[in-house]
Amino acid sequence: MGAVLGFVRFALAFLRDSLPMSLQRAQISPLGPSPDVADGERAFLGVARSALGRRWVERPFDPSAALAIAQRLKTGEIVGRLLASRGISLDAAEGYLNPTLKADLPDPSIIADMDRAARRLADAVRAGEGIAIFGDYDVDGATSSALLARFFRAVGAAPAIYIPDRLSEGYGPNVGAMTKLAREGAKVIVTVDCGTQAHEALAAARDAGADVVVCDHHLPGEALPPAFAIVNPNRHEDTSGLGQLAAVGVAFMLCVATNRVLRESGWFATRPAPDLRQWLSLVALGTVADVVPLKGLNRTFVTKGLETMNAPPAGIAALMAVGGLKGAVEPYHLGFVLGPRVNAGGRVGRCDLGARLLSTDDPAEAQEIAQELDVLNQQRRQIEQAALDEAISMVEGDAALRGARVLVVAREGWHPGVIGIVAGRLKERYGKPAIVIAINDGVGKGSGRSLNGVDMGTAIVAAREAGLLINGGGHAMAAGLTVLPAQVPALADFLSARLEGDCDASTDGATFTIDGALAAAGATVELCDLIARCGPYGAGNSEPLFVFPNLRVVNAAVVGENHVRCVFTGSDGGRVQGIAFRALQSELGALLLGAKGRSLHVAASIKTDTWQGNVRVQAQIRDAALAV
Repeated sequence: MGAVLGFVRFALAFLRDSLPMSLQRAQISPLGPSPDVADGERAFLGVARSALGRRWVERPFDPSAALAIAQRLKTGEIVGRLLASRGISLDAAEGYLNPTLKADLPDPSIIADMDRAARRLADAVRAGEGIAIFGDYDVDGATSSALLARFFRAVGAAPAIYIPDRLSEGYGPNVGAMTKLAREGAKVIVTVDCGTQAHEALAAARDAGADVVVCDHHLPGEALPPAFAIVNPNRHEDTSGLGQLAAVGVAFMLCVATNRVLRESGWFATRPAPDLRQWLSLVALGTVADVVPLKGLNRTFVTKGLETMNAPPAGIAALMAVGGLKGAVEPYHLGFVLGPRVNAGGRVGRCDLGARLLSTDDPAEAQEIAQELDVLNQQRRQIEQAALDEAISMVEGDAALRGARVLVVAREGWHPGVIGIVAGRLKERYGKPAIVIAINDGVGKGSGRSLNGVDMGTAIVAAREAGLLINGGGHAMAAGLTVLPAQVPALADFLSARLEGDCDASTDGATFTIDGALAAAGATVELCDLIARCGPYGAGNSEPLFVFPNLRVVNAAVVGENHVRCVFTGSDGGRVQGIAFRALQSELGALLLGAKGRSLHVAASIKTDTWQGNVRVQAQIRDAALAV
């Protein structure tokens, strides 16, 4: 084995020597699995407990596979290593770097009920029947609703969009709204990002004369509701293997299938057929914002959607303007700049604003709605911060709660529109699944966020079926619920007991996975470009994380509200500029601000940043540890 690794190191070095000097300096090391990974005991660079309390471990990879990829693609060793460590085979590597819908989009018919749903929707279009879209109020629901609305308008229909009020109607289809839509002329109602567990509401719509097509991705219960068709790749009997799609991805597949039925029937003989690719920016936005894994088809959707951001629909263009976005749009911007503004309407304002914004073609209307959402987003931040401070105080003040496998916090008066964000913040802070419950008018509305490998959605469904919840559901990484306040302690015990094994097995919150060590002078624009080719990065396809060993802090200062900006110098004479977002009140921020002149190991991702026309490399600092 040692001889084989020696040959691989030699071959990789040969490849490296053929690269420009700036990329030769950039190559990650060590070349091959280290004992830290092989024996599961030693930590990367000896960091067993970092500033954030994390153990650093090297991401394992097969060096011979990395070499083969680098040789075939002629990309240099770093791309070979990144792809090999993420399980990309030699044969799949070229397609991975150059994804296309033609190669990656499967036949929609592999999803259960898809053909039945597509035929019914095509019949409704051809017959001029009323079509209504019932959507959820989050980004996935808004993008799904807007996508379907745009598609139906493009093929000659005039759909109505209905988004329920978060406070008065709650999540998902309700009897009143579904009955109203049917009585107002909707012969087909498409529920998007909801409906899989809405038994009573779907029965009411059926009785009122409407066929309901469910387009969803949430986990079902033991029985399915009485719908005309349920297009959900997470149905128990579905064999498509597409269960990781966001609802907007399922909606796009539904558009593809319906468009095919219309084409085969001759519908486009006298009218132009729509090019569905023009709406991939909506699919990308909903996919990233719903934090589904950026693997397989999801990754292709996001990659191709980002390519359309130079000419996006009016609503996305308006969001980019109010968010100050210029230049290339990345998944970060979708998840943390555009997404929160779309969400703001459903969280603290009017729930239909997001769907209205993304479905309009009127630039003036789009700009007006985007500005309103921007104001609501600022209000959301204030409400969220107040709730987060209270939630952290509750956890810190209760040793039993702090030691629980699953954090469950509840309080009277919290705004139900921000609890999902607060749950996500708690999960990040404590490295545990978290559920935050807002109690109002004697009923608790809860939202949860989970860790990789800890299936919260299934646990919530089990809690509902055990009689602990009024309602509840979701998917692996996120869930929602309705609960009586008296049942909250029992719910917390149930979830901690059910998820104990998965929580213990998950390394989220306990480790940082490192892709290699990087010299300060090696952080170049060329290297960032190579790394970007292996993206886009997000949930399920984490951005590469490198360690800069033995950096000295030249300067560290607080910028913005609570960020820490640093300038480092390396032993090789190179300089690295970095920023640690939201780090001021953390142990990481304290270490960076107090370490001037001291030597640190710094874990960071790297990317280019354009300032006043100059392109430079910026390290986004994720963690650090004193070098010993």
